[in-house]
This record gives sequence, C-alpha cells and structure tokens, in this order.
Amino acid sequence: MNFKLFGSALILSGTALGAGMLAIPMVLAQFGLFYSTLLMLVICAGTTYSALLLTEACSKTELAFGINTVANRTLGKGGQVITNALFYLLLICMLIAYILGAADLLKRILAIFDIEMSIEVAQIGFTLVASMFVVCGTQIIDKLNRVLFLFMISMLAITLIILVPGISVDNLTQVTNTDKGMLFGTSTILFTSFASMPVIPSLVAYNKEASRQQLRNMIIIGSVIPLICYLVWLYAVVGNLNADEITHFSNISDLIQTFSAKNEYIEIILSIFTSLALLTSFLGVAMALYNQNKDMISHNKVVTYVCTFVLPLLGASLAADQFLSVLGYAGVILAFLAIFIPLAMVIALRKKNTAELSIHTYEAEGGQLALGLTLIFGLLLLISQI
Repeated sequence: MNFKLFGSALILSGTALGAGMLAIPMVLAQFGLFYSTLLMLVICAGTTYSALLLTEACSKTELAFGINTVANRTLGKGGQVITNALFYLLLICMLIAYILGAADLLKRILAIFDIEMSIEVAQIGFTLVASMFVVCGTQIIDKLNRVLFLFMISMLAITLIILVPGISVDNLTQVTNTDKGMLFGTSTILFTSFASMPVIPSLVAYNKEASRQQLRNMIIIGSVIPLICYLVWLYAVVGNLNADEITHFSNISDLIQTFSAKNEYIEIILSIFTSLALLTSFLGVAMALYNQNKDMISHNKVVTYVCTFVLPLLGASLAADQFLSVLGYAGVILAFLAIFIPLAMVIALRKKNTAELSIHTYEAEGGQLALGLTLIFGLLLLISQI
C-alpha cells in the first residue's frame, strides 16, 4: 500500500467531511431517506468526476504548486483572475464556516468541565492552534490527518454502536415534506459537503511521482469515504429522531443536546467526533489557501500566515450563528470553481496537447459525453439556487 497516496485520499475525505456531517441530517431528514440518498449519490458522482477533471489539469501543468499557476497556464490572464477571485471567496467562506462550527463545539466541550469561554475567544484559540500545523507544510498535515481521521472514524463507529439499538423503522420511513423543488434546492449545501476540490492542486504536487491510476484512485477513494460516512450518519440520526425535530435544529449543539438525553456518554463522543471532523476540514482548506497565498502573494511565512487566517477569523466574528447560510454561499461559488473552471481548463489543455501522455499524467475518462454531462450537472446546481 502506498501510504502517501492513502494519506492524500484521507486529506480529501477529511476536507469534505466537516461541514457535511453537521448539515446533512438537518437539511435532508424532512424529505425521506430514499430521495435523500438518491440526490446524495448523484451529487457525489458529479463532484468526483469534476475532481478528476481538476486532477487532469493539475497533472498536465508541470511545476504548478497552486491553482493560481494552473489557471494562468490553461486559461490565460483573464481566466487566472476569475479563478483566483472565486477560489479566495470559496476558501474564506469555508474557513469561516469551520471556525464557527469548531468554536461552538469547543465552547460546549469546555462547558462540560465547568470551564466558561466566550465564543470570540473560542474562535481565536481554535484558529491559532490549528494554523500552527498548516504552517508546517503538507507532509505534516498528511501525517497528522491520518491519525485524526482514523480516530474520527473510531468515534463514528462508537456512536453508531450506541445509536443503532434506538433506530425506529417508523422514523426511517417518515416523510414530512414532499416538495421536490425544496429537495432540489438543497443541492448546493450537499455539493459543499463533498468539497475536497480546494486541496487537489496541493495533493497533485505532493504526489508528483504517482502514476495516472494512482491519482485516479486517490480521488475516488477520497470521495467514496465521505459518501459512506454521510449515509451512515444520516440513517442513524433519522432513525433515532423525528424528522420535524431534526429540521428545526439550528446547529450541531442542538443535535448533541438531544442525543445526550438518551445516553450519558454520547455528548462527549459526538463532541469529539464533530470536533475532529471540523478540524480535518479546516486543515485541508487552510492548507489550500496557505499554498495559494504562498504561490501568489509571498513565500514569507509571516505574510502568508496573516493573509490566510486573519480574514476568515474576522468573518467568523461577524457571522455568528450563520453556519448553514455560509455553507450555502460557499456552495454557489463552488459550483463555478469546482465544475466550470476545471471543465474549461481540461477543454483548453486537450485542444493544445494531443501528444501521448506520460505515466505520471492523468486524463479523465469519458470523453466528450462526460464533459457534456458535467456541464449539465453544473448548470443544474446553479438552477437549484434560483
């Protein structure tokens, strides 16, 4: 087993997992499990192929450390400016969301031990500690993320052991909202829950010696792991609680509080699990933004650090209790950046380069048909927000 590639797949999974594990049951429970599962499978397939397109663009652009360089070499100066603007908006929105969620959980965990902390101090403390690992580089994040991810999956397994006996068939079959238009409208939040796209340029550069099959497998494994976790989590939560109750939760603290009444240990277990999910997501997205700033602004660590972490921290202080709203904004930006930009990059590269590919250069399968379906997928995501 190539542990470097497996670790990279876990970075992809960990980046996606944070927001989705918190948002999915609160968003989908009302629509029933059948249509919720079907929508999640479609979005996972679309995001996975889009990630493969971006992998192709990055692998064909030699010595590209961030999406800034990839965009410049494939889309020209105008495309580079648009890509950078969207990329910054996306990463900042996602970091704001993760800081909000992590600070809320940190405050709750400390309250268990009778330690009071303001939400502002929790936001600053989490950001300062987590950012130290980001500054150390991709290799450190890779090794740390492996440990955090395996520990997180262990917490999920323990949670399921506790929740499975309480699953009710009636709850699993409940549907309180049959409005398919509203279900379709949740697409961008779910799309954001599979958002591992920001870390792909860094990981392709990190695995520059990988073969095309290894790059493809890295993306697929990194996409399938979150899908399995989301479905298991969704079924466990819906099976234990009434759909109307889940829908009215405003944040993860409400969900944890409800489950803590059922089991005295579950509050601690769920708090640890969701904290790890947010931390792995934060590390992945922050790594992408840090490398982007280093590629575009300055290789000075102090300058890059300030540009990477101060703005999201300020945004989090202004967007209290807006976790799901921030994810919604990120989803709209992501539809452009993760679908249309890689699509344009790949079309440009395939027109310019018809030479035989090297063993280290990946090209996404599916030809023109797959590219057309990807375009339709992106347009449907935008329509879902109208």
